[in-house]
Amino acid sequence: MLKITKILLLTLLISTASAFVQKKAKVLIIGDSISIGYTPFVQGNLENIAEVVHNPGNGKHTGNGLIHVEEWLGDTDWDVVQFNWGLWDLCYRNPTSTVQGNRDKVNGDITYSIEEYASNLDALVKKIKTKTDAKLIFVTTTYVPENEAGRFPEDPIRYNEVAKKVMKENNVMINDIYQSSISIHHEYGKGNDDVHYTPSGYEKLGKEIADFLKREIGEY
Repeated sequence: MLKITKILLLTLLISTASAFVQKKAKVLIIGDSISIGYTPFVQGNLENIAEVVHNPGNGKHTGNGLIHVEEWLGDTDWDVVQFNWGLWDLCYRNPTSTVQGNRDKVNGDITYSIEEYASNLDALVKKIKTKTDAKLIFVTTTYVPENEAGRFPEDPIRYNEVAKKVMKENNVMINDIYQSSISIHHEYGKGNDDVHYTPSGYEKLGKEIADFLKREIGEY
């Protein structure tokens, strides 16, 4: 009888303890190589409160998102979906360019005009909302240095402006990291001709993203 009582008490203690263990939030990050670079640092910062995954591969531009976003969302019951498109959309490319990615802002063609970008973003938000009830967060496009071969430095500002308008119209939360990305890139960017960051730069961006997510995740 004493043995049975001990077993029952142990079972009760385990059940009680389990009830107090916080369920980790499920977070999906959708984005390009910038988000791929900072995602491991977001995962590290949120390891105790969230399971953070990135969409397979590079999210590229909004056109690619429209094709694949439902596949990336899958059937998982996400708590938060963070997404970003922009750097690929505003990039000029020329099939004859020998620069990586055929980038060429002198003789190339824009991937998506600012009007097309806004329309695609609106369609993407609506498509995402049909697949999930998760909290949605849009992250603005990061800094473009002056000598980048396929992108103009002023375009992230222009594209971010219309993106924020689309998000506000669709009641989507915005994490505007553009300004902070400027100072991070100046100190930890790969160069004045490259939109990417060193590991230290991605760590800084990851900390910004994680801090924002922490405030929004709450209790699940």
